[in-house]
Amino acid sequence: VQLQASGGGFVQAGGSLRLSCAASGSISTIYAMRWYRQAPGKQRELVANIGSGGSIYYADSVKGRFTVSRDNAKNTVTLQMNSLKPEDTAVYYCNAVMSVLTDARPMGYWGQGTLVTVSS
Repeated sequence: VQLQASGGGFVQAGGSLRLSCAASGSISTIYAMRWYRQAPGKQRELVANIGSGGSIYYADSVKGRFTVSRDNAKNTVTLQMNSLKPEDTAVYYCNAVMSVLTDARPMGYWGQGTLVTVSS
């Protein structure tokens, strides 16, 4: 089972980027799908969470600017980031709580990080 993230890059303040993450492998059920970020010298923080039923959480710092969505048929989660600010600069990680065909216990899985750089 793996998560593959894509879509990071360099953008000027006020610009937009779209991150995507696809889960693949022997997946049984995907529960929550999340985006975290970690800025240099800071702890990793939760940016957005979307549950299997569509419930959504955003960190206060991104409310109104970021939109998380998921496609359950494709096992993907997307983070649309608008009105980006320099303080959004970080490595962004996707995370999913999933059970696999050989183990029904939900576990957290991480994708590789993708760097988002926002210049002022």
